[in-house]
Amino acid sequence: MLRKNRLFTPGPTPLLPSAVRAMASADVHHRTADFRALYQRVLADLKVFVGTKNDVLLLSCSGSGAMEASVANFTSPGDRVLVLTAGKFGERWRDLAQAYHCQVEMVEAPYGATISIEDVKAKLTPHVRVVYMQATESSTGARHDVKAVAQLLQGTDTLLVVDAITGLGTTHFDVDGWGIDVVIGGSQKAVMIPPGLAYLSVSERAWKRTTSATHPRYYFDLQKERKAAARGESAFTPATSLIAGLGAAMDFIRENGKGDLALGRELLIENAELAAKMTRAAASALGLELYAAKAPASALTAITAPSGISSDDIVKRFRDQFGAVVANGQAEMKGKIFRIAHLGYYDYMDTIGAIAALEQIIAELRPGHIEFGCALRAAQEAFARSRAEKKQAQAK
Repeated sequence: MLRKNRLFTPGPTPLLPSAVRAMASADVHHRTADFRALYQRVLADLKVFVGTKNDVLLLSCSGSGAMEASVANFTSPGDRVLVLTAGKFGERWRDLAQAYHCQVEMVEAPYGATISIEDVKAKLTPHVRVVYMQATESSTGARHDVKAVAQLLQGTDTLLVVDAITGLGTTHFDVDGWGIDVVIGGSQKAVMIPPGLAYLSVSERAWKRTTSATHPRYYFDLQKERKAAARGESAFTPATSLIAGLGAAMDFIRENGKGDLALGRELLIENAELAAKMTRAAASALGLELYAAKAPASALTAITAPSGISSDDIVKRFRDQFGAVVANGQAEMKGKIFRIAHLGYYDYMDTIGAIAALEQIIAELRPGHIEFGCALRAAQEAFARSRAEKKQAQAK
């Protein structure tokens, strides 16, 4: 059969067509009035998308660059920091903090699990300068309780820095109400454009910390970026085409909210949540085990490969038979789990197609173990229940 290439990975995600068109026509110099107007509009829209009144900055780098900036700008050598980790990207916080010669304390949970709030509370002392955590651990499909961690830090001098690269656009946050000091996002996730931009919101508490933090920094100097942003510019040459694409993505999200960007963001989150519910229901109907069943994220669903079958084979069959790219497990989980994404430019048809392909693959790998249609039926029932519940809620 004809095969169309499709991404079902938690980054990069499918590209928004209007963003692609905007990027293709972004023939503009970055030190002109036209670009300054675009840049200021995008920064203002990002504040709404993140859900904060704090400054939001754009960096031409991957999300890991914003993570590094969040160590370099808010800590000094020898500072004690607390890293919460239950996967590969939580471990990145550990590695970054160690690279900057911080004293790193850890709260760890097994891969596939979420962080114990009691364990966090036990490790918190007045000497902890920053807590670093994920909102969603995209290597395992687990969601962490950012609100509960933020509540522990209220009334302290400890900053909270959250990697929400796969959390933004898939998870509800009250950034200012909870007191999150830094929230990090990335362009290749829910905002539906290619990799190459990172953005982060910075609280006034965090800005004050930058004046006393002594790590050397140059490209990732957030104070330098803040001053440039006030003029409608970036401190260094920006990724102009990606910023044009990001502006188009913000317009698309606003249009979905009938002119209200904040409502469009909420609808984007609901879309991811519904696709995740459908996929989890389908996996269960196929007799597959959810890898992060106790705290599943909406950004992606991680599924354990059936006994005796490598997830390598499942990923390969998705690609070879259907032209679809799903993510394998990372590090120690490679060959054990596969991950199907829901963030950004995915809809009902995409979700049903991925589930149908999964059902076909499992039927081939485990002949006689499933009935065709069981996964699709479970997904459709989950979709119908969700729609009925939403109508009931709107009627109240």
